[in-house]
Amino acid sequence: MSPHRRGEKPRRPWLAVWLAVMVLCAAAGCRGGMPEAPPGTGEAAEPESPAYVFGIIYPFAHPLYEWITRQAEETAKKHRVKLMVKAPDEAHLEQQIRMMETLIKQGVDGIAIAPVDSDALVPIINHAVESGIPVICFESDAPRSQRMAFIGTDNLISGRVLADRLADLLGDNSMVILESGISRMHSLQKRLEGFLSYIDERSEIRVLNVRYHEGDDQTALADLEIMTENHPHFDALIALDPISVSSSILFWKAKGLKQYLLAFGLTPEVREAVRNGQITHVVSQGESRWGSLIVHTLLQMRNGEKVDKYQDTGTMIYDRDEKMGWPFFE
Repeated sequence: MSPHRRGEKPRRPWLAVWLAVMVLCAAAGCRGGMPEAPPGTGEAAEPESPAYVFGIIYPFAHPLYEWITRQAEETAKKHRVKLMVKAPDEAHLEQQIRMMETLIKQGVDGIAIAPVDSDALVPIINHAVESGIPVICFESDAPRSQRMAFIGTDNLISGRVLADRLADLLGDNSMVILESGISRMHSLQKRLEGFLSYIDERSEIRVLNVRYHEGDDQTALADLEIMTENHPHFDALIALDPISVSSSILFWKAKGLKQYLLAFGLTPEVREAVRNGQITHVVSQGESRWGSLIVHTLLQMRNGEKVDKYQDTGTMIYDRDEKMGWPFFE
């Protein structure tokens, strides 16, 4: 006689196995049919502490400096360096001084700064160095300070390079207007000096007007409006700093101007303006290397290695037809 009652379905062996598995899972705290990992194995690892903390202080907020920061961050990640990046909304001496003071109090391992006023920032740069914090300048120098290195180019030469190309482009008896940035900034002083000295020595080109926006983009646009209205027969505009360049690109688009536009600083924005013919010539000062050099130079200093006090990133001039191996124009 069968051990099962009539009408009763026999129990399947798999049912008993399934029930046993469910009991074991419940006891083990299963989730989704998988056993829970041992305590701690699924937790995120503690972030590794940085080897060094470096501060970077820009003259003002601008896409050029965002671009340089991205380069610096790529290098910093490879060396476990944390970056503290600061930039005034507009060029402001007191803000740069406060930013330096903050970084000194925080005890960072190195500072890179592009001073808006080379002489006025000497005391705070010296204070940082005397406190044991290496300080380097980039783009614009503070040669009277105790800064330990400068990364950039000879702005006197770069001004003369652009003036030479302008003279070839226009010839004598031409008229130009210039828009510059912060009047107390060492790099712009030397850039303008180089440009004007070459024009005076080597050509008959007339400089009709030089204006300074002092770090304000609205002032730069207003300056361009005034100069082009007062001197409608000008032949070229020279834009000496990042804000002047950005403002000039917008102004040329809005007004549909056909005069020559020559600029300083090869950035992605400027690259596009060169490609579409808005900018006639641009002087590059090796901006694509600044971010990496800032991090490497401060690392060398912290590691007790010798560094060059002047790291020349070069002066190169480009137009739409002159590729010369520059990666933006490939």
